[in-house]
Amino acid sequence: MTIGVLLVDDQPFLRLGLRMVLEPEEGIEIVGEAEDGTSAVPMAAALKPDVVLMDIRMPTMDGITATEKILAGRSQTKVLILTTFDLDEYVFAGLRAGASGFLLKDAPPEVLLTAIRTVATGDAVLAPSVTRRLLERFGSVLPGAQGARRREEVLQLLTEREREVFLELAAGQSNQEIARQLYLSEGTIKVHVGHILTKLGLRDRVQAVVLAYEAGVVVPGSHELG
Repeated sequence: MTIGVLLVDDQPFLRLGLRMVLEPEEGIEIVGEAEDGTSAVPMAAALKPDVVLMDIRMPTMDGITATEKILAGRSQTKVLILTTFDLDEYVFAGLRAGASGFLLKDAPPEVLLTAIRTVATGDAVLAPSVTRRLLERFGSVLPGAQGARRREEVLQLLTEREREVFLELAAGQSNQEIARQLYLSEGTIKVHVGHILTKLGLRDRVQAVVLAYEAGVVVPGSHELG
């Protein structure tokens, strides 16, 4: 299956660089380019790309707003945010808007290609080390008053083992890493993750991480239950 990709970035040279990486790859096709969110939204609706590579800071309409609009109405398109991280302070909001993950703009080509294929299959892309840094940085802005109440609501839906897995998910751990940490098989972890996402009404692992921090299930900046 060919993965259709829409490039959204206000920097022509960056779009050119992405095109040079993606065009030679079998199974990946660039279906269009947009220089801002305003043009990206109708373009995504018309072209129906499998994956949108989305910048955050752009004129007229930023990547967060564009992501929300593209994903509205149960769109099958997935959004992968590309960020400079140290400059962009809106990545967390982008994930909340429904993006399926994020990558640093200087990620190696092989990492980008793997991320596109991963997101296209319906999974999420979360680099554990970057995820922890991101959530530690933005943890202080998460809602606290409603967090305690939501924490109990969330945990009541999960079994004890699912809570353990959920905590590892919140740290950005992969199934393999969780399996090693909890001394379980990777297949068992995959089943638990599926149950967690279903019970909590979540689309993917990214939403699980966001919910864990919003609800106060974990303490921002640590790997502990809140």
